[in-house]
This record gives sequence, structure tokens and C-alpha cells, in this order.
Amino acid sequence: MMKVNKKILILYVLGIIILTLGISFTIQSNLGTSPFDAVLVGLSNRVGLTVGSWEFILAFLFIFCNALLQRKRPEFLCLLTAFITGLGIDLWLYLLHHFVQPELIISKLACLSIGIIVIGIGTAIYLQANFAPIPIDRFMLILRDITGMSILYSKTLISLAFLLFAIILNGPIGIGTILTVCLSGPILNYFMKKYHSLTLSPLKGQAD
Repeated sequence: MMKVNKKILILYVLGIIILTLGISFTIQSNLGTSPFDAVLVGLSNRVGLTVGSWEFILAFLFIFCNALLQRKRPEFLCLLTAFITGLGIDLWLYLLHHFVQPELIISKLACLSIGIIVIGIGTAIYLQANFAPIPIDRFMLILRDITGMSILYSKTLISLAFLLFAIILNGPIGIGTILTVCLSGPILNYFMKKYHSLTLSPLKGQAD
């Protein structure tokens, strides 16, 4: 049975909690979310189920996609991360719906800005644990390793692809989406470098 370092487990859980809080802030801002989250919201509005449920479903599909690219067995442990992430998004959205309802453009921008920064922090922290990453983030790392691109470019490329799907699904696209596409890569790259020493063994192939 795999033994997990307590510090790694703490980083893993803490990072996901922070990440899902950031995602929920961007959704609650009503100014547009990241392309991937816009896809989730679009699917939720069109098909049904919660945003968190679609997080889990798409993660399941990406697990097989990542396995094909790496020519390895599917990382089914990542479903645990997807489940926790989906649950976290739904719980944070429930709480923010009652306590954070920005109406003025300034408060919406503040909500969006907090969300984008918090997403970068949460993602950087939980990726340092290098333990069952969210399949879409694993895909980002695989793309980086295959192409030699930095996380900045690989994340931006993936974001542009999801942007197209979000538009098709009529997801929440707006100024927030543009800001997320432009800023999420640099922000994540910054925090990946800042937090690379959080674990006893830095994440292999840290951000360039």
C-alpha cells in the first residue's frame, strides 16, 4: 500500500481547498470564469447536474486521454482529486451564494481578482505535493513535458481550446475569461516558482 508523507497530504488537501475557493469566487463574480470552468457551468446549465459533478465527469475522460499520451495505465487515483475538487466547488458556491453577491462593477472585479489569484495559489500548492493531480492539470504538465513549453504557455494553450468549447456551450464568457486566459498562466508560473520548496523534494521539472 502506498505510504503518503503527511506534509504532502497536507499540501494536497490545502491546495485543493484554496483552489476550489478561487474557482467559486470567479463564478460568483458574474464577469466570466476560466474557459474550463465556463465549460463546466455551460454543461450544468444546458444538461443539468451541478458544476462539481461535471468536474468529476470531465476528469474521468481526461484520465484516459492522459494515459494514452503517456502510454501508461490510467491514474484512477486522480478521480479522488476530481471528486474532492467537485465537492469543494459545490460547497463553496453554496456558501458564497449566501454571503458574496457582488452587484457593483467594482465589487465584481474585486471578486474576480481574488478568485484568479487564489486559483493560482491553490493550484501551485497542491501541484507541489505531486500526488494525484486534477487530470486537466496533469494534462497541462504532460503537454509541457512533451513540447518543452513552460507552464505559462501550456496552460494558456489549453485555456484557448476550452474557450472555444465554452462559447459553443454558451458558458459564462466575459471580461473575467479574458483576464483569466491572460493572467492565469503567469500567476501559476510565479507561484510554482515561489512554492517549489514547500515539499521535501521539489516537483520534478518545475516551472521555467
